[in-house]
Amino acid sequence: MEISNLLNMHSSIVLGIVNERLRIECGSIDQLVSRYELDEDTLYDKMNELGYHYDPLTNQFKSS
Repeated sequence: MEISNLLNMHSSIVLGIVNERLRIECGSIDQLVSRYELDEDTLYDKMNELGYHYDPLTNQFKSS
């Protein structure tokens, strides 16, 4: 799946794609941001809109 425009998508879609990529391809948020050339602050802002935060222990965004 092409995710170059990921951060322009609706937040709930971004959540699903990001958690899938973290689970399957990337061992950390840093790897995800680097691999897909994402703006980390924008990603965190989108997840905060939904009430989610990044949990490094489980390597996924979880409900706050």
